[in-house]
Formats: sequence, C-alpha cells, structure tokens
Amino acid sequence: MDKYIVFDRQLTKADFVVLQSLTEDLREHTRKEGGDGAAKANGKTLNASTPDADAKASNGGTSPNQPANQLSYEEAVRHLEALNNPNDAHFEPTIINNLDLDQIKLPPVLDKLLLRPFIRIARSLVRVETDVIMLTHLLLYVFTSIPSAVFLFYNFTWIHGILHFVMQISYMGTYTLMMHQHIHMRGILHKRLALFDHIFPYILDPLMGHTWNSYFYHHVKHHHIEGNGPNDLSSTIRYQRDSLLHFLHYTGRFFFFIWAELPYYFLRKGRTSLAFKAAFWELSTYASLYTLYCINPRATVFVFLIPLFLLRLGLMAGNWGQHAFVDADEPDSDYRSSITLIDVASNRHCFNDGYHTSHHLNPMRHWREHPVSFLKTKHIYASQQALVFHDIDYMMVTVSLLTKNYKRLAECLVPIGSQMSLNMDERVKLLQRHTRRFSEEEIKQKFKTP
Repeated sequence: MDKYIVFDRQLTKADFVVLQSLTEDLREHTRKEGGDGAAKANGKTLNASTPDADAKASNGGTSPNQPANQLSYEEAVRHLEALNNPNDAHFEPTIINNLDLDQIKLPPVLDKLLLRPFIRIARSLVRVETDVIMLTHLLLYVFTSIPSAVFLFYNFTWIHGILHFVMQISYMGTYTLMMHQHIHMRGILHKRLALFDHIFPYILDPLMGHTWNSYFYHHVKHHHIEGNGPNDLSSTIRYQRDSLLHFLHYTGRFFFFIWAELPYYFLRKGRTSLAFKAAFWELSTYASLYTLYCINPRATVFVFLIPLFLLRLGLMAGNWGQHAFVDADEPDSDYRSSITLIDVASNRHCFNDGYHTSHHLNPMRHWREHPVSFLKTKHIYASQQALVFHDIDYMMVTVSLLTKNYKRLAECLVPIGSQMSLNMDERVKLLQRHTRRFSEEEIKQKFKTP
C-alpha cells in the first residue's frame, strides 16, 4: 500500500526523514505479508532499496532535502537532532521558507559579506537560534506591510488596495504560525529585545486580520485548556465534519459570537480578569476599526476588514481540518482527536503546523522539535491509532471532507500500526467513522461531563 506515498520535492529535510521512516515501516509490513508496493517521488516510483534515487531524478539530478542514503531509525533521530543543535557541526538555522540553508546559492561575495553576517547577527537577536526566519519575516512585514498600509490611507487607489490585500493573504498563514510560536513561548526575539517583542504584534496583528491579543486568549488560555472537548468554543465534536451546513454553522458562530462567548466562558470558569481582558481587547479592536472606517472607509476595508474576514475563515477552516477526525472510543485523547500532516504548506511555510498532535501533547514544544519528537515516539502514535496524512494541508483536508472526497483522504493517509493492514475501502470507512458527530448523551459518557 506504500504505492500511494508521495515524496514532494519541497518537503523539509525533517519531513523527508520522517516520511521515509514511516514508508520503510510500511514496506516492512508489506514484505511480511508478501505484498508489493512502491512509494513515489513527485509521481515517480521510488525504489524500495534506494529510496531517494528517483527523487533525485525528479529534482533535476539533485535532492537537497534528502539524506544521501537510507537512514536507520537511530541515524534518522541523530540527524534531526543535529540539525536543531547550535553546538553541532550539522546545525542549520531556518533563514527563509522556500529554501533550506544549503539551498541558498548566492555569489561568493554576497554569501560572505551579506548572508553569513546576517545569519550571525540574527542568531543573536532571536529567542531560539534556529529561528533566524522569524527575524527575516519581521523585517519583511515592517518594510512592506506597514508602508503599504500607511500609503493607502494617504493616497488610496483601487489597484494598490487590491495588490495590498493579495500581498497580505500571502503573508497571513506564515505570520499567524509565527505568532502561534510567539503566544506560546511569550516571544520570539531575544529577551533583551523584550519591549519590541511585546509591541510589534499591536502594529502587525490588525494588518494580518488578527484582533489584539484574542489569539492568545482563545488559543492558549482556552483551546489548549479544553482540548476540543465539549467546553471548547471551537470544538468540532457536536458537528458532522463532512457537512457543509454544519461547517457554515461552526464558522458563523465564531464570526458573530466569539466576542461575547469567550469572555462569558472565562466568567463561568471564575477567571474574571481574563474575561475582562478578552472582551476589552476584542472590542477595542472593533472600535479602532470603526474609527478608521470613518476616516477612510476604502483603505480600512482593504487594509483591515478584508484580512479580518479572510483570516477568521481560514482559522475556522484550519481548526476544522485539525480536529475533524475524532475517535469515538477515546475522543479526549490528543492522539485520537487531532492529526499529523507531513506536507509542504503546513511544515515548510507554517513552522511545522502539521504536527498538531505533537503540539497538543506539549504546547511548549518548539516548532523545530516536532519532527524529531514524532520520530522518537512513532511507536506510541501507532499504538494509540493516531492518524497521519501526507501530501495534503489542513485547508484541503477540510475541502475534501466537505466534498466527501474520502478517497483522496484515504490515499493521503500514511497508515501506522494496525492501519497498515487496511485496504483502501477500509481506510475510507475508518475516516468516515471518525467524522461522525457526537450526541449530547455520548458527550456526557465519553467526556464524563455533569
């Protein structure tokens, strides 16, 4: 069944190692059962004995994200740990999304006088030395988003307005997941830059569709406390997760009522201070946007309101995909109520957001540590019947569910543990069972609610 495994040429080095390890597990299972299968790289067969040979061919003769040879499990773990360790000779900080460090090819003079000094300085300015990319993106946003927004209020044109929100759309996913790291780690820059680290979200968040501090209060102080359970305002368990009507209800509730429901949740939990803060920052953002709309309605629509609408739609579509598959046997298990994705969009461009189960298991785990943590504990994921997908992102998981394209989802599933024995029809049935809505009676029984 590993014939459905696809090695995208843009996978990160860590993702390639993880997927390679899972594929080898699947091949071993297939050999024991006397079957046959061949993984693919960009649609080309990946030979079982030399797993990166055709991948190299499909990359035009190079395979920069793939180890030279098949790594053993122990070698794979050491390899990933070395990439994250600043004291190791193989350490590689992340500089930009599209390319790994050894793929950045500049003329020698620019490499020596520009890239290397930038990396050296940036490593001293960020909270974790791997995270040079976060300084790179801050500089990008400061020198593009802010001047563009200011100029739109000074001299609005329709062409500029359209180009601006298209630019912001391209930034939103990466920025949001950078802020995801920020709200969990209480910052992304070195602590001596704490003041700037604290201030910049108040400037950039509204430009990217966020309301002030709401991401922190909803995600850190609420979602991770409730864990997609019955008291989670973004829980999916009361919804049929392949129903468009249910998805629209789910999204609409967040759009129109989260400003009231989140403070009320904190009040019910006796956390009055959090209730006040959540309400204050959400409503103060609305008031500020209203004021700006009165000053320049067209600029406000393109700079703030369109990003706000699109981001909230994206957040709900993403969370739906992250928590669409819930095992009725243990719906309160992080392994069985969230999924893992090994894909380019989630992990290369959004700071390993695909490792959502790993994140729920340890919300403070640094984004670069997710792949090696997964690899070290893949036997636990297998025993807990966790779901792992590849070659698909959360948005397309949601789209596939809402169009009931379970065949696509089944083909993207990377079977682990007992799932390896399932044929394609059985995979489909497994996924369909995991998207069924829970009745209130089931919720009381499964979650032991009063």
